[in-house]
Amino acid sequence: QVQLVESGGGLVQAGGSLRLSCVASVSIFSLNYMGWDRRAPGKQRELVATIRGSGSTDYADTVKGRFTISRDNAKNTVYLQMNSLRSEDTAVYYCNGRRIVTDYWGPGTVVTVSS
Repeated sequence: QVQLVESGGGLVQAGGSLRLSCVASVSIFSLNYMGWDRRAPGKQRELVATIRGSGSTDYADTVKGRFTISRDNAKNTVYLQMNSLRSEDTAVYYCNGRRIVTDYWGPGTVVTVSS
């Protein structure tokens, strides 16, 4: 079983920045990949960013150039640095990870961007 716990959400003005953190209960080396997705009110869940064991990353077009995913292996933590935030980034952000064929998600952290 893998537990993921997010933190760092909050209220920020448009144009501001936030950094989300996700701590895993296992070594992140044991996970195929980790990432962040989000669900905005009335919208479907959107995959935001992914980081693989190799360190390669992927981003949704909507956040490219503004968001950066990174990890600290020693702390079993993945981060999402979010800059130049927009009102449309308002959502619940979920950390996710895959080990072998099973996906895991954290409970989510709320990000609200005021315009």
